[in-house]
Amino acid sequence: MKTFKVLGSGCRNCEVTANVIAQAPKEAGVEIQLEKVTDMAEILGFGVMSTPGVVLDGKVVHSGGIPGPDQVRAWVRG
Repeated sequence: MKTFKVLGSGCRNCEVTANVIAQAPKEAGVEIQLEKVTDMAEILGFGVMSTPGVVLDGKVVHSGGIPGPDQVRAWVRG
């Protein structure tokens, strides 16, 4: 099972990013684990300076803006 973390302060873009990530596995018929991280020390620990950030299985795969649905589907399938 893939583990996603959405890094951000809880802003609108962070919430939209979490929703996009939550929807993709439903469409693909797979399960993921999704966590929202709002602790700034933890976010900075990943080296993310622009939120929202997305961490997939411990690796930062996106930061600064909402990832597109096609990109998220690729992460889920990958």
